[in-house]
Amino acid sequence: MIVEDHIYRKIDTPLLHLIGEVADELGLETYVVGGYVRDLYLARPSKDIDVVSVGRGIELAEAVAKRLPKSQLSVFSRFGTAQVKHRGVEIEFVGARRESYSPDSRKPVVEDGTLEEDQERRDFSINALAICLNKERFGELLDPFDGLYDMDNLSIRTPLDPDITFSDDPLRMMRAIRFASQLGFFIEPETFAAIGRNAERIDIISGERIITELNKILLSPRPSIGLELFELTGLMQRIFPELYDLKGADTKDGIGHKDNLTHTYKVVDNMAKALSKLEPSDKHLWLLWAALLHDIGKPRTKRFDARLGWTFHNHEYIGAKMLPKLFRRLKLPLDSKLKYVQKLVELHMRPASLVDEGVTDSAVRRLLFDAGDDIEDLMLLVEADITSKNPQRVRRYLDNYVVVRQKLRDIEEKDRIRNFQPPVDGELIMRVFGLSPCPEIGIIKEHIKDAILDGLIPNEYEPAYQLMLEKAASLGLSPQE
Repeated sequence: MIVEDHIYRKIDTPLLHLIGEVADELGLETYVVGGYVRDLYLARPSKDIDVVSVGRGIELAEAVAKRLPKSQLSVFSRFGTAQVKHRGVEIEFVGARRESYSPDSRKPVVEDGTLEEDQERRDFSINALAICLNKERFGELLDPFDGLYDMDNLSIRTPLDPDITFSDDPLRMMRAIRFASQLGFFIEPETFAAIGRNAERIDIISGERIITELNKILLSPRPSIGLELFELTGLMQRIFPELYDLKGADTKDGIGHKDNLTHTYKVVDNMAKALSKLEPSDKHLWLLWAALLHDIGKPRTKRFDARLGWTFHNHEYIGAKMLPKLFRRLKLPLDSKLKYVQKLVELHMRPASLVDEGVTDSAVRRLLFDAGDDIEDLMLLVEADITSKNPQRVRRYLDNYVVVRQKLRDIEEKDRIRNFQPPVDGELIMRVFGLSPCPEIGIIKEHIKDAILDGLIPNEYEPAYQLMLEKAASLGLSPQE
């Protein structure tokens, strides 16, 4: 059947007609397929076009590139694919193929195949749609697995037996969860059950590929959809046990605590909602990771106190210490991104403590100093951490943070504390007192820094120098003539 008029208008472009014309010249049956077609129907923007020809996909790509001025051609002979980049659009070309798998690898043995075999190997029915580009059949839709029906019903379903589909390539289990989270779809019951039956197969997938899918889940409009499916399918327990350990709410002597995993889902959703109102930034992904991991230390710090009830003292510090090992195992970056998430996890209780203890200038200076340029991100995290179902309580917390934010602005404007460097450094101390590197230098520097942060002296050279002399004298040090 020919696609509906509104879809035809979207494919009725010079680029797709050109691909069809070149395919006709080469005698190749050619289709646009997969996610590009799915997104046409879902009205989602896409600059990635997947093209399948029945045979000689690389030859088709080379011929198309010659007809497109200023295009870039990349050929991947090992994989039988080629890519043409043209005016911000990436077109992937491949010949139709069939695949077979061995039990210990997700890398298939690939052979030339028919279009039907190519559609059968697709992960989900909504990704198995194909629209013909050849002139005589331009706009003809092939939907052998009722992908349109599944889209209408918001359903994620495998084209063939889901146990075979997931056993062959276990990464498809993570992709099912990711699509459900990105699109707001449901996983069809038998497909969902098959993920649970095959969860252990995820062990053969590299950490890098799993993290790619987790990142996309976190960046979806409502990440909790994917995170909850990640939990319910049994994949979280295998991949991310530290997160799964947050699950559950214990009760003792009639006193309970909230389910910290459910709370975490809400915090991540709150963060996603807040970020959706801001300009896109690469930093947003790591803010979402901070929201996901902010309470990761709670299972290790949970205690019951007969007077206080359930406590999680110092969970922020324990959680921050857990992150390097966790990032390394999950194949997350071990660079400045790790340090950024660590900082936010470690500091996420500080703004709340300012409210509890009173917003003193000294406490605000220390928070500004410790958070530096990430203070605004920290405030986004602590506001996302408000998950009470009581609207009055939520409003009270938010109003408190308005006070904290204003105090932060006032102190920063007055004292310029953010990222400040004390006016007396270690080199000056060594020169004045004739010292080699030793603990006393650190003691003096810390004393000066604390005095500035506590407002005892201004952040100026002369008062800092005088305090250096006083502290050095108490340590038995004298200036060298």
